[in-house]
Order: sequence, then structure tokens, then C-alpha cells
Amino acid sequence: MVLQFTKENGVATLKFNRPEKYNSFNQEMAFAVQSALDECKKDDEVRVIVLTGEGKAFCAGQDLAEATDPNGPPLKNIVGDHYNPIVIRLREIEKPVIAAVNGVAAGAGANLALACDIVVAKKSAAFIQAFAAIGLIPDSGGTFFLPRLIGTQKALALMMTGDKVLAEEAESMNMIYKAIEDDEFDAYIEKMTSKMAKMPTRGYGLTKRAVNASLNNSLKEQLAVEEKLQAEAGSTEDFREGTQAFLEKRKTEFKGR
Repeated sequence: MVLQFTKENGVATLKFNRPEKYNSFNQEMAFAVQSALDECKKDDEVRVIVLTGEGKAFCAGQDLAEATDPNGPPLKNIVGDHYNPIVIRLREIEKPVIAAVNGVAAGAGANLALACDIVVAKKSAAFIQAFAAIGLIPDSGGTFFLPRLIGTQKALALMMTGDKVLAEEAESMNMIYKAIEDDEFDAYIEKMTSKMAKMPTRGYGLTKRAVNASLNNSLKEQLAVEEKLQAEAGSTEDFREGTQAFLEKRKTEFKGR
């Protein structure tokens, strides 16, 4: 299996599983990820999604053996059919998506991580915009997300130099949420996902929709989005449960509806 896909206690884990290739993407893995994300979207029992990698790497980007194979898919198709549909799914699925970066994330691997809602990385992990080294441009949403996270100048510098950014530096420049000690990483991800799987999933989804809209909206447009989505959030079972639990001074029992 090029992708390990498991679901447990409300948490779906998509683990890239080509460790001998540092989890580099080929067509089979790309389509498997797309299919798994589609299943996560439809399954109401899934309330949090985690992307991570098997072995030492998170994902080293595109498998260049496939990209240079004269009988393989051309670059346009690799970007348009493999990566772009994954990025769209990551942003549009109205459930939290966490990139648990367990090792190097390079090229498309780095940018797929940055397309997730939250990025948590081992301190030994690193992020590399590896495209310039082979004469390509950053894809998989890299030219969209990275400048918004760290600013245009730093983004261009990393894209043009291909410099390796260790996890602690990535955290300090607001590229990622947190860098975690390696021996504490698995426990941290488990605690984080366990908590989020018990939270108001519909509210999370509406929050994500609002943030996505903000990327292109004026202030007035965004205020209108907030007004509309707040009304929708206020009609959920989780809102009723949250307010009732507060008034009754008891622990909430959100159902994700």
C-alpha cells in the first residue's frame, strides 16, 4: 500500500507509505490520497484528519523517476491531476486537517503540508523548496500559501535558494504552528487530535470556510461572511449543547453536528 489509511476514535490518518523513496509521490499515491480525502469528507464519524509519513521522511515531493519517464504522465498532468486536486480537497473539506511532519518535507511535500490547516513538526524535521534545483517553479499551492505565511521576500528567498528550514526556524517565522521534540511528537499529535475530535466539528468547518473566504475578500465582504456563517453556526446542535453545558456548569458533549 502506498498509503496507509486508518480511522479510529474520530481521527482519520493518511500516512504516506513509500519510505524507501522518502514518501515521494507517484500517480498511485496521489490518487490514493484523493480517494481517502473524499471518504473522510463523506464519513460523519471522521472529525479530524492527519497527514503524516512512514519512516524518516514526511514527503520528498514528486518521484522524479516517474516525472522523467517518457511513458509517464507529463508535468502538466502531474500538477493538474495529482497535486492540485489534493490541495483543493485539503482546503475545501470542512474538517480540521493537521500535517504531522515527522521528517523532511521537500518540494510538493512541503507545500502540501502548508496547505493543511495546522502544521506540527518534529524538531528534526525540515522544509525545503526544492524546485529551483531542477529548474522548476513551486507548485502544490506553494506560491499561494508560503508568501501569505511568511511574507513575499522570505518566500521568494526560500524558493530561489532552496535553503533548508529546520522546524524551529519554521515556527519562528510563522511557517508552521509548532516544532515539537522528537520523543514527544507522537504523544503531542495524539493529544491534539483526541481533543479536536471531541470539539464542534461543524463550527470548525464554518471557521475554515470563513478563513478561506478572507483570502480574497474586502473587510465589508468578510464581515458579511461572518454574519452569515455565525447564524449557521448558531443553528447547530453543538451550539445548543455548548451553551447548555455552560449554563449547567458541566462538560460539553459535542457530536460534530
